[in-house]
Amino acid sequence: MLSNQYTIQEVKQIINAECDLINDDIISVLLTDSRRISTASEGLFFALSGRRNGHEFIAEAYAAGVRNFVVKQGPEIKLTDANCLIVVDVLAALQALAQHHRNRFNLEVIGITGSNGKTIVKEWLYQLLMADKNIVRNPKSYNSQIGVPLSVWQINDRNNLGIFEAGISLPGEMDKLEAIIKPSIGVLTHLGPAHDEGFANTREKVLEKLKLFKNCKLLIHNYDQLVDYKKDIAALNCFTWSKNFKQADLYVFSETVIKKNYYLRAKFKEKEIECLIPFLDQASIENAIVCWATLLALGYSAVEADKRLEHLNAVSMRLELKTGINDCSIIDDSYNSDIQSLEIALNFLNQQNQHQKKTLVLSDIFQSGLQEDVLYKQVAELIKSKKIDKFIGVGEALVKHQEYFDVSEKFFYTDTTELLNHLLNLNFKGETILIKGSRSFEFEKVSRALVQKTHETVMEINLNALLNNLNYYKSKLKPGVKVMAMVKAFSYGSGTFELANMLQYNKVDYLAVAYTDEGVSLRQAGINLPVMVLNAEQSAFDKLTEYKLEPVIYSFGLFDDFIKYVQQTDVANYPVHLKIDTGMHRLGFEPFDVEVLCDLLEDNKYIRIQSIFSHLAASEAAEHDDFTGKQISRFEKAAKKIEKCLGYKVIKHLSNTSGITRWPSAQFDMVRLGIGLYGIDSAVSATDTALQPITSLKTSISQVKKIVAGDTIGYGRNGVMAKGGRIATVRIGYADGYLRAFGNGVGKMMVNGVVVPTIGNISMDMCMIDVSTVEVKEGDEVIVFNDQHRIEELATQIGTIPYEILTNISQRVKRVYFYE
Repeated sequence: MLSNQYTIQEVKQIINAECDLINDDIISVLLTDSRRISTASEGLFFALSGRRNGHEFIAEAYAAGVRNFVVKQGPEIKLTDANCLIVVDVLAALQALAQHHRNRFNLEVIGITGSNGKTIVKEWLYQLLMADKNIVRNPKSYNSQIGVPLSVWQINDRNNLGIFEAGISLPGEMDKLEAIIKPSIGVLTHLGPAHDEGFANTREKVLEKLKLFKNCKLLIHNYDQLVDYKKDIAALNCFTWSKNFKQADLYVFSETVIKKNYYLRAKFKEKEIECLIPFLDQASIENAIVCWATLLALGYSAVEADKRLEHLNAVSMRLELKTGINDCSIIDDSYNSDIQSLEIALNFLNQQNQHQKKTLVLSDIFQSGLQEDVLYKQVAELIKSKKIDKFIGVGEALVKHQEYFDVSEKFFYTDTTELLNHLLNLNFKGETILIKGSRSFEFEKVSRALVQKTHETVMEINLNALLNNLNYYKSKLKPGVKVMAMVKAFSYGSGTFELANMLQYNKVDYLAVAYTDEGVSLRQAGINLPVMVLNAEQSAFDKLTEYKLEPVIYSFGLFDDFIKYVQQTDVANYPVHLKIDTGMHRLGFEPFDVEVLCDLLEDNKYIRIQSIFSHLAASEAAEHDDFTGKQISRFEKAAKKIEKCLGYKVIKHLSNTSGITRWPSAQFDMVRLGIGLYGIDSAVSATDTALQPITSLKTSISQVKKIVAGDTIGYGRNGVMAKGGRIATVRIGYADGYLRAFGNGVGKMMVNGVVVPTIGNISMDMCMIDVSTVEVKEGDEVIVFNDQHRIEELATQIGTIPYEILTNISQRVKRVYFYE
């Protein structure tokens, strides 16, 4: 039996479960998500409870072929031919199994924690040490109470070094992770304010982090950060670094920028040593110093450490979804390749419904810890389970093992150059293409060849932040309350199917659009969730019914028109939604219309009411709370009358984004989540980190000019530099959605960390900024808005709201979606 295979009987004993076993199956894969099932025959599904109860998805995992489950103690779940291991705590069982697996191996383990930089330091240490060691590590940033056990489960007999990061957010969490990781060497990265809200004070948080190192023989850390915690360090030995304390083991006393590199000089063992780092930002520099100190602490010579650090590569921990040539979608993950991150990327590929055809471009996988034949059989089985339609393998190992791959279309090339030479012959069209490669294969060249060439101004959309915001609002809901996500107006400028795929995958209950054509686009992109159309037009009734979209009926005229249409088309019980005007006075039946409406609804066989709803006019504003209370009362009264006349229950919904947070009494059966999904809620403080902005708008400098005193800038000569200075022309204008109102110093952008004003009028395709106070050059990135220079600030600058800014971003601005 392989080193990460257990019989279900062994698992039962390890986790102290109750169960009369039906089959003594082999377990090799731990599963926690019913949507991400691989190797179901050897999978063990843990029904974890978090924001969603994992027990609700057991049937889904069973349907996917899983026959072994760990469930919470309680009524036994009846599944034919399946083993259900009953435990008191499912998460504790997962951790116990991982801890047992870790204890079987006598390998050196580096444990990493801190507030920032954990994942980067882990990946850089992997780059720096992979030439000497067979390394197992967390995939991406799997550092949580669930992620760490899943990471440690990967350890096999061929590994001789583990590098695992651990993240915590609450007291009492680190002891559990330390027992699973069992590090012998500790690395502490930067300590900052992240997760402060989970602890009484900074000291409590730091002491919790230090628990990871309580059994370490060596701890590497910044001397300055732990100067007040010397008595709390349990590690046998410490290796310290500092920029201030000369007695530190590594005292960094000089920093200089040389071209695009950072040159560091330091004292180590009473000698001067040096190091060249290929990064300039301060976070990367600190992370690189941590790695420098680690190499020296592990016994590498100063010369060898410098040589390796000079060749560090940037770490890309995110998948990027881009628009490709020939109506393709490109998922760019072209900087690393291992079997764990491959599975993560394939799961993201399978979330995409916009194209039926799924394509994978994959390079050879290095440092897997497995023999080649075992590795590529696993890869081939994974690809088959994910139903890949076209497979393109690049590398000598994939060519050698190509017979393992059972894919209808498959192509193999020895290197990237050969692939690029044959790229046009592969006839990419109307497919979603995942590009997944080890860095040495330079798959970024493949990505550039397949991505549609567009405007250099880019709007980045963070799908992780979208999911975070969705979960934030779900946590505010009472049990059983459904979620309708508003994706009208191109999802507030952020995209269509790209966001809808994520929302569908994460099981929202409904989507809502403004017009029928928006709903049609979602259906054509493979979205099968119920879709409510807020402004259904008579001219589009045929498309509406063809694509099974559900109209909002808000007036007697629209009611009559739709009834006539469904009568003519012989449709019965077509789902519709009724809108009641409780005080917004935009659309909807007035409360005095309800009696007549009920008469029309009685015994009406042509439509079925799916929901009754209204819209709060000022749910975010405390000064209008009395009015909001009246709206709630009017809605309850109208809904009760309509439901009584119908004779059946319908979904009732009233709360918008701000209503969810401020009016829990108004949640009813469903809430409508709009701008809050995108990280903006006027009822939530901008300093509250629970919500994350999902969009960033970035452009770049096309030219820098020196301006003499008195010269004017731009159309109408409205920009004047009285004392002279420097301006930069940037690639964004009012045709991109950067409104003319931002001109002449009203608008602000951020370049190289400094906020600077516009100067002169905004042109159609470009505008100018005053960069007299900051060093810039052509090509430098310019932030129009992001999570630091927030969109709310832009809205304030021109006296509008964030909605208007977002929805004005032109379609010619390239959208890039990323998922970590």
